Amino acid sequence: MTTPKEHNSQRSDALKAKSFDTDAAAMSLTDNPDFDNGRWFPTWRSYQGNLDRDPVGINEYLPPTKSLLLGVQHTFAMFGATVLAPLLMGFDPNLAILMSGICTVMFFVITGGRMPSYLGSSFAFIGPVIAVTAYVGVGFNSNLDVALGGIMACGIIYALVGLLVMKTGTGWIERLMPPVVTGAIVMIIGLNLAPVTIQGISANQFDAWMATLTVLLISSVAVFTRGMLRRLLLLAGLVLSYIIYYITTNVLGFGTPIDFSSVSAASWFGLPSLHTPRFELSAIVLIAPIAFILVAENLGHFKAVEGMTKARVTPYMGRAFFADGLATTFSAGFGGTGVTTYAENIGVMAVTKVYSTTIFVIAGLVAIMLGLSPKFGAIIQTIPPALLGGASIVVFGLIAIAGAKIWIDSHVDFTKNSNLIIAAVTVIMGTGNFSLHLGGFDLGGIGTATLTAIVLNALFNSQKH
Repeated sequence: MTTPKEHNSQRSDALKAKSFDTDAAAMSLTDNPDFDNGRWFPTWRSYQGNLDRDPVGINEYLPPTKSLLLGVQHTFAMFGATVLAPLLMGFDPNLAILMSGICTVMFFVITGGRMPSYLGSSFAFIGPVIAVTAYVGVGFNSNLDVALGGIMACGIIYALVGLLVMKTGTGWIERLMPPVVTGAIVMIIGLNLAPVTIQGISANQFDAWMATLTVLLISSVAVFTRGMLRRLLLLAGLVLSYIIYYITTNVLGFGTPIDFSSVSAASWFGLPSLHTPRFELSAIVLIAPIAFILVAENLGHFKAVEGMTKARVTPYMGRAFFADGLATTFSAGFGGTGVTTYAENIGVMAVTKVYSTTIFVIAGLVAIMLGLSPKFGAIIQTIPPALLGGASIVVFGLIAIAGAKIWIDSHVDFTKNSNLIIAAVTVIMGTGNFSLHLGGFDLGGIGTATLTAIVLNALFNSQKH
């Protein structure tokens, strides 16, 4: 017979044992001395979990074949946006791919492999670059050099912010952007892109149905498969939809067939054309302030990563800002676009639960190969926009949900009117792409919503409530 005290002790032990299995994955990521080892790089270790249920930690690595497949999937995830942004600005898409790969590897080294992220072309630069260069939207941008000077200046400012954060810590940024703010910012990053994605696949019913099929195939892989195939949901879903699209168009004659002429005409190896920046004050004034939008955008990304991985990546945020700023400066110095951490790849991590930074090194190397091979670049560019649009629906939706997850994991109290107003106003402004202008600078929908969230948070938290 047990006493009440012994009974309570046994019950407590039983509850602890019961919760051990469910919390094991989170514990392996949170209480990880190999990750927080005080050195520049974490201590790497081989993944020993079950791929069907256990996440892969930041400092864990998978066997080469699985790592390669997951890396290729990340390359696919970034490809559409990384190619689209330079096309909209009149930059060379192949150079943008090459620079995204180099910058991703650079980011890995500077952050010490502690921040799982891919760096791709930033959409924040599109409006200011078009304004500075008077680009008409077709072909090569003849005033590209002026824009490159402004992008380099932006990168330098962003890198300096990173150095400041490394010196002073992230406390002041976190006070400006608590979870209610960062959750809203992450959410609008996904929702803000939704109208563009939907419009891109709504030109005709055939494309709309093909995009829907892509969504269904990716979703089916995510829900009904197990193990490695589930982790490759985007890649597997795109391959399946590509095959069906080819049969439907090129064989059966419905819709617009895939044109392979560019593939046969492209060479296997070749260096993209490089360009030299030119510095003009008017362009710098217009483009450089984008650095502060990138800080807000990437803070949301890094908070989403921290929420997903259950690992403390906040102490390395200064490194990440500095790395992104330096990478942007490097890319523009050779004629590439400004770069930023990619929400698309964060969406991939959210659904695959593979957070290993070694995967991003592989993705970067694959991108470098693509950038140096016009042939491979031409093959990837044969993917119909409808299929990329369908994949974007899944990925952007996952990003939006990641924002809500930040609120849930941080226990944001929505019984407080202050939190309700901050979240509500930010989400609607960002989703509706409401934009303000400061002088000649267009903040954009995400920038305006981010600034509004920060101002409202500072205003409400300056008073007792």
